[in-house]
Amino acid sequence: MKKLEGKTIAILGSRKLEEMSTVIRNLGGEPHIRPAQGTVYLDQSQLKDDIYRILEHQYDWGIFTTGIGLDTLYKAACDLGEGEAFIAALKNMKIAARGYKTVNMLKKLGLTVVVRDDDGSTKGLVRMMKEYPLKGCKVALQLHGDPAPLLIEWLDEEQAHYKEILPYIHTPPEKEVMEQLLSELLGDKVDAAFFTSTPQVRHLIAYAEVKGCLDDLMQAFEGRVIALAVGKVTAQALREAGIERVIFPENERMGSAIVELGNYYHSKKDI
Repeated sequence: MKKLEGKTIAILGSRKLEEMSTVIRNLGGEPHIRPAQGTVYLDQSQLKDDIYRILEHQYDWGIFTTGIGLDTLYKAACDLGEGEAFIAALKNMKIAARGYKTVNMLKKLGLTVVVRDDDGSTKGLVRMMKEYPLKGCKVALQLHGDPAPLLIEWLDEEQAHYKEILPYIHTPPEKEVMEQLLSELLGDKVDAAFFTSTPQVRHLIAYAEVKGCLDDLMQAFEGRVIALAVGKVTAQALREAGIERVIFPENERMGSAIVELGNYYHSKKDI
């Protein structure tokens, strides 16, 4: 018997849906696509200004928090005919990175990382950055469409001069999708909810609060429904939201998370 046999998994992400669905089906499960994170939009005019600031060597440091964000910046620079100049400008900056995808993207571009997180989180990045005084430094801060209060607070404390760069933003999910997802979670229609980013946690909790059924949602996660996270950062967001039972892999990979869920069910055959 396959490890996800008879299990229905709600996928709350909006990327790599076919890949995740295939892994779930290969393990015997049934995927339900329920994106709890809206479409990502780029502010092209603002992005152009941000790229030219980098090209003009206005920054001492570049802090990058997502691989897709960095890739988006690079592709936008290429569209402007400034791809090589963009990389050259980054090589003249000290670079800090959060997350393995960001580090891999930097390496792909031939860039050296001076400092990176020690656990895949923003908190881990701040912890490692404390060895590098930033008072008076000019910092290009690439964020991921979601607030990063811890990082902003630290830069303020350091008296750094930073410019937030947002290659993409997260928009609210479709109400119809959230209504369907919430109904399935509360109605025992799904066995697990797969969260691939922290905004999905925030959107689901906020929607349940608006509908007045947050307590019911918490009870569902205490009972039948398993909260599956892509990695420790998303898992932490779930726990902070009050969901204590969270399954996640040691290495942040979507496929690894699904396999981890299968292993969990295999070890709990009475579920």
